[in-house]
Amino acid sequence: MADIRTIDTGPQQVTRQTEVHAPAAELFDIVADPNRHGELDGSGTVKDTVRGPDRLSTGAKFSVGMKQYGVPYKITSTVTEFVDADRHKVVEWQHPMGHTWRWEFEEKQPGLTTVTETFKYGTAKVPKMLELFKMPQKNAQGITSTLHNLAARYA
Repeated sequence: MADIRTIDTGPQQVTRQTEVHAPAAELFDIVADPNRHGELDGSGTVKDTVRGPDRLSTGAKFSVGMKQYGVPYKITSTVTEFVDADRHKVVEWQHPMGHTWRWEFEEKQPGLTTVTETFKYGTAKVPKMLELFKMPQKNAQGITSTLHNLAARYA
């Protein structure tokens, strides 16, 4: 089982990290394609209904079918950061409510990548509402499950 670490990235942020035995470019390509987000989702909320580009870029918008508490809905997010450098790659998008999801990939050696996923909710329109509904805790569980699944895929 993958070692998932809790990383302190500041207040109103939930960050988890693990090592994955795959090149950063390969992992980045999964997150850079919104049609593949369902492959990664460990929360069970992301569905395969996606509209948007096949490859994200800064400013790109994409819509994803979601389901929480048994209720289906659709959100359209905007990519706020997209870095495709040689060994360090980042994809971050902002939810319509203002919180962001961030993925970072840093290839430590060929075929071994540190993967970090962060839910930042301090930028949300109503961060206290997210806390009231226990979204930081729920998203921590979802992120942990997502990273376990990703690491297991390449074990």
